[in-house]
Amino acid sequence: MKLNICHLYPDLLDLYGDRGNIITLTKRAQWRGIDTAVQRVSLGEPLDFADMDILFIGGGSDREQNILVEDLMKRKQELRAAIEDGLVVLAICGGYQLLGQYYQMGNGKKIPGLGFLDLWTEAGTKRLIGNVAVRLEKELQAQGEQLETAKRLNTLVGFENHSGKTYLGAAVQEIGQVLHGNGNNGKDGSEGVRYKNVFGTYLHGPLLPKNPNFADLLLSLAFKRSGQTENLAPLEDQLEILAHETMLERILSVH
Repeated sequence: MKLNICHLYPDLLDLYGDRGNIITLTKRAQWRGIDTAVQRVSLGEPLDFADMDILFIGGGSDREQNILVEDLMKRKQELRAAIEDGLVVLAICGGYQLLGQYYQMGNGKKIPGLGFLDLWTEAGTKRLIGNVAVRLEKELQAQGEQLETAKRLNTLVGFENHSGKTYLGAAVQEIGQVLHGNGNNGKDGSEGVRYKNVFGTYLHGPLLPKNPNFADLLLSLAFKRSGQTENLAPLEDQLEILAHETMLERILSVH
């Protein structure tokens, strides 16, 4: 099987080493003998979402989001169709916000989102910054335990830096509950969003090198969508798991 990954707007959305997520997905596939191809697509460049297995959208500032909205609106129907067909999407911070209904700025102006997900974001008066630990919601824990790799990990660790506060509606669910940090809005204890195979989160750092369990979950969902029924082959994950658990212990020790 060949894995097709799209890195959308890599030149505009790449805060805090977000391209490391692409490297992680690529390497963990290649280490299993799976061919990978990464298509980097920027403003106005052609893209057929139907040919992609995984779509990645990184983080950016409010300025970048304003620039991207117009281009994304031109791709809206094609991307919506791919999402409803089960395309695996990982969206970080600004990319996460863009998938929602709108971003309301401090002056009251609303930047329209793509409207794919039942969520909205409001500008806060202070930045939410620091390390984050999250316990995955039960369905994701169960899916992770079905994998042969990194199945002991039911948590995520990462770094957040955002002033926007995101609120989820009834049609979507959170990725997990915050053990330490702020998460979506610093109020309700939620972090991230899941809708079908779409995942949005505020965790930078980048996310996937610190969380091999989550990287393999994304790969597994992409393979299942393409008709692959076998489990991912196990990898030697001792170092990755140790790094994750060490980071988790350090974060929780200051809680």
